[in-house]
Amino acid sequence: MATKQATRTNQAITLKGSTALVTEFFEYGVNSMVKKYGLPMLVTSDDGLKEYIQTILGQVSDWLLSSSLTRLVLAIKSIETDETLERWQFDIHTEDGPTSAGAIPGAPKPTRKPNKTEKEVQGEIRDIMKQITSSVTFLPILDDECTFTILAYTNDSPDAPIPATWGDADPHLIDRGQVEQVRLRSFSTNVHSLEAMVAYRVGE
Repeated sequence: MATKQATRTNQAITLKGSTALVTEFFEYGVNSMVKKYGLPMLVTSDDGLKEYIQTILGQVSDWLLSSSLTRLVLAIKSIETDETLERWQFDIHTEDGPTSAGAIPGAPKPTRKPNKTEKEVQGEIRDIMKQITSSVTFLPILDDECTFTILAYTNDSPDAPIPATWGDADPHLIDRGQVEQVRLRSFSTNVHSLEAMVAYRVGE
């Protein structure tokens, strides 16, 4: 049994395996960010919110499989003013596929280690999740009641049409002169690599 497990974890990660890892990262990442804003009950028990997130993740998985997804954004907005207070951006690159347009300025593209194992990828994901969790140490405290919006950026691949439920949306950028940006860790599989950053509103 131990030999079989060792063999499995050292196999190269396939497109489907990479897609599952990246989708799982987004699931825990979105939940972690939502929990930061005093909404743990919504994440764990609100059926409508769980269904919303699962629907989005299902579409994200389809887009990853077709190498169509280039960026996913989670925008935290004030319900009272409708201003974007935080904007979490995840740029996705696919091996031999198109890269994200307008990638994070100055961010080096993550290098892929040949035949990276699932254990190695999970270690990198743990590091970035720790950063997301600890971001409360540098992000401003949000006193406003907040909501969030998820934005997906795709290329023009005919293999992954955009469902009718996904319409055009404002990019939810934070005004120049009122924004700070922090680049987070990246992670990569044998198929996908992901760069992350958070932009947040600062006082005038």
